[in-house]
Amino acid sequence: MHYCVANMPGAVPLTSSEALNNATLPFGLALAGKGIGALADDAGLRAGLNIHRGMITNHAVADSLQQQFTPVAKALAA
Repeated sequence: MHYCVANMPGAVPLTSSEALNNATLPFGLALAGKGIGALADDAGLRAGLNIHRGMITNHAVADSLQQQFTPVAKALAA
């Protein structure tokens, strides 16, 4: 059985906060240590990039705004 409700973290706030911290801290540390260069080493960080230097690097965002999409590699090279 699987049970998933959007507001369930409210029932266990400390545990959910710790889980969120544990999941996101490595990304924050990578960005703090390497800056934008961290994206070159981590596909997950690259996938989370939506806009860089005014260029939209996420297809869904570009489509929803009816704007031009720019691949991440091209945006980072600019």
